[in-house]
Amino acid sequence: MQMSSVRIEKPDDMNFILGHAHFIKTVEDLYEVIVQTNPAMKFGIAFCEASGPCLVRHAGNDERLVEIAQRNALRLAAGHSFLIFMEQGFPVNILNAVKTVPEVCRVYCATANPTEVIIAETAQGRGILGVVDGERSKGVEAEEDIRKRKDFLRKIGYKM
Repeated sequence: MQMSSVRIEKPDDMNFILGHAHFIKTVEDLYEVIVQTNPAMKFGIAFCEASGPCLVRHAGNDERLVEIAQRNALRLAAGHSFLIFMEQGFPVNILNAVKTVPEVCRVYCATANPTEVIIAETAQGRGILGVVDGERSKGVEAEEDIRKRKDFLRKIGYKM
């Protein structure tokens, strides 16, 4: 078995979701749940098929985001993994809806942080072992950090 890491390539501030599903219709079902949950969101989806022709299946409503998803999925080449890249919305806006799609097995991360995906490769294929999402912790927040966090959440409208 070979282990490696694959860095997700995207603009610095772009959010994405990386997950695992189990059926070819995943792309269509994810598309439908996103437009039903957040119709204004721009997104691109790619899904790594794990049998038959083993193609990267794709959908979305923004060609640039679809291309970013396709490129990253092909670099991962890990069976049944999916990626959703988005603009004009955040993972928190669609994450619970994505998790309700019947063929979605797991979500590895939902982030805009620099991300590395840890891959295992065997003679059979490739799989995701986990992710490195962002940087390592540098300490524990102090009272001033708590105030800044709370102020920020209210400033962007996530808390009242």
